[in-house]
Amino acid sequence: MVTRILIADDQEGIRGAFRLILDAQPDMTVVAEAADGRTAIDTAKTIKPDVVLADIRMPGADGIEVTRALAGTGIHVVVVTTFGLDEYVHAALRHGAAGFVLKRSGPTLLIEAIRAAMSGDVLISPQLTVRLLRGSGRPRETSTVVLTEREDEIVTLVAQGRTNAEIAAELFLSAGTVKNHVASIQRKTGARNRVAIAAWAWATGRAEP
Repeated sequence: MVTRILIADDQEGIRGAFRLILDAQPDMTVVAEAADGRTAIDTAKTIKPDVVLADIRMPGADGIEVTRALAGTGIHVVVVTTFGLDEYVHAALRHGAAGFVLKRSGPTLLIEAIRAAMSGDVLISPQLTVRLLRGSGRPRETSTVVLTEREDEIVTLVAQGRTNAEIAAELFLSAGTVKNHVASIQRKTGARNRVAIAAWAWATGRAEP
């Protein structure tokens, strides 16, 4: 199965370099390019690629807006950027990004991020993970979300990277029950995926990485 990719970046040279890298992979093909965020959104909704690589800073709409606009469409957005700022990572994850990769991380990580997105995982450049997801001194966000005691337990374990099966074993629950709790947490917090739940938990001080 070949992964269909749309590259959104306002620099033609970057788009060309990414196309060369990705088209050389046996399981990937670049089906479209966009030089601004609005075109990326419109094109993605029309041709429905599997993955959109979105630069964080683009005219028309930035990578966060692209992520937000494509949430719930089944299209995975991997944010690729030069700028690894705290607020960008948190905003991208909260809006459902399927990855956050620094351009300087190199082609191997870019390819891995796309494959991770397709398998339902989220890959973040290692340079960012500890510093950014710990908050790096950012003030904690306040939240009015009310969770049950069980949901609080599960949020803590999700933030530690545990799978549903691992959580079920630790809390003596069925995997299906854990899945239902995770879905409830997503509804309450507005999180798009498990990484977004973790980002919310870290940002509000409910859990530590």
